[in-house]
Amino acid sequence: MEKKSVVSAILSTAMVFATSAFAGEMERVRWADVPPAVQKTITDNAGGGKIEEIEKETSIQKVRVLHFDGTKTVTVYEAEVEKPDGKEIEIKVRDDGKLIKIQHHSGISNPYTGGV
Repeated sequence: MEKKSVVSAILSTAMVFATSAFAGEMERVRWADVPPAVQKTITDNAGGGKIEEIEKETSIQKVRVLHFDGTKTVTVYEAEVEKPDGKEIEIKVRDDGKLIKIQHHSGISNPYTGGV
């Protein structure tokens, strides 16, 4: 009976950790700390604009492969950019450099919405 209690306690603790980690939090980062592949994607899509701020969000996502459930850690970088014409955009990029989305502050997104 004691073994079940220990297992139950461990599982409860793991569930609490997974739930809090799943939410993810934004963390402001320096350009020098951004992976080179992410820097390239942001620069290529900034249209000559000034990068005002970069934030990083790391979260845990549930995944299902065949009949196995698991989790994976996903890191996304969000860059706030002021373009030469004064308009602002937000560029979201995965940590491997894949473009996720470009959001115009007018609320209009570009048609590319590659996933995480």
